[in-house]
Amino acid sequence: METISKKQLVDQIAEKTDATKSDINNVLDAYIETVKSNVAEGNKVQMVGFGAFELRHRAARKGRNPQTGKEIEIAATNVPAFKPGKTFKAEVNK
Repeated sequence: METISKKQLVDQIAEKTDATKSDINNVLDAYIETVKSNVAEGNKVQMVGFGAFELRHRAARKGRNPQTGKEIEIAATNVPAFKPGKTFKAEVNK
């Protein structure tokens, strides 16, 4: 398994389109910023067939420090989440 960098992703998209790498990079940056800002506002960003980005809330809970065994409070937090779509899951499981 290989990790694909943003540059490699831009290169691969440019090969499949007539757009320049610079244009692809700008669109990808705008896409990422738009998804991040919408999810941060609590909106769900859904792309049929690919998946959905959403905000999930984790309630406050008690945990333990693994070094001391002492009980600690873990604060509530919001976390971004991605749920893959049906066709994306099917492609991965070919």
